[in-house]
Amino acid sequence: MIAADTSTWIAFLQGEPGEDTELLDQALADKQVVMAPVVLTELLSDPKLNPDVGHTLATLPLVEVRDGFWSRASALRAEVLRKRRKARLGDALIAQFCVDHKMPLITRDRDFRAFAEAADLDLVVG
Repeated sequence: MIAADTSTWIAFLQGEPGEDTELLDQALADKQVVMAPVVLTELLSDPKLNPDVGHTLATLPLVEVRDGFWSRASALRAEVLRKRRKARLGDALIAQFCVDHKMPLITRDRDFRAFAEAADLDLVVG
């Protein structure tokens, strides 16, 4: 199984080329994609999102929140911030979901590199 962050999903939905969007397309075809709840929330929050696309996204399997998630996510974010790196809350939550589930993350957002350095986050593209 594999997850994709919001930036990759947006690029994919807009038909943008890239290694990340190609990987996401293949993972979808292979039925290997799961959705982090934070990513789904970010995508469904777009008022311009086609309702049919939103419905399709909502049918993807969601990654469950495991006990202690919020504490681990805050500790991960704090570690990245201590190193004076960018650590947006949504990114910290996405990174922690992937770490908890030992799941690679497809991304085009370079900010995830700081989380990969701080934790056992496997970035497929970054």
